[in-house]
Amino acid sequence: MRKEDCYNCGCNLKEVCPDYDGQGDEMLVKYTKVHESAKVPRRAYATDAGMDFFYCGEDQIRIDLACSAVIPTGIKMEVPSGYMLEIKNKSGVASKRNLIVGACVVDTGYDGEIFVNLHNVGLKSQTIDPGEKVAQGVFVKIADHVSLVEAESIYAEPTERADGALGSTGDQ
Repeated sequence: MRKEDCYNCGCNLKEVCPDYDGQGDEMLVKYTKVHESAKVPRRAYATDAGMDFFYCGEDQIRIDLACSAVIPTGIKMEVPSGYMLEIKNKSGVASKRNLIVGACVVDTGYDGEIFVNLHNVGLKSQTIDPGEKVAQGVFVKIADHVSLVEAESIYAEPTERADGALGSTGDQ
């Protein structure tokens, strides 16, 4: 690749890119605030896998039991090629408030606002206040060159697990 072929994507990983700083391990990802009050996703600790995403709105949201709500974050974020951004549960939100994330993959090329789909699986209604943490986002490397090939069997030899599915390993 020639220097002039750089896409100025901010990846900061290719030595041929003019913006390469020699560190080699930092991925620069662009974001845009859709709303002025949006909080930028961030890690609470440098060793955290996920970045916290926050509810960006003016009013409190109520999620009744057995219901869900789509929570705006006020953030658009680039997802680099070869990755997906997985929106995952915050352990405290899930365990203390029984709010779990659904519909959780943000693909490369999506350029809209990131929303968090929260489901209330608890026994009482929950409220979300503006600026409150609602989920975390984790960049996950994906295999982006996969072709499916039809075959009579999927493994050359029988596996120990075979077709054991839900509950096949027992409860204890």
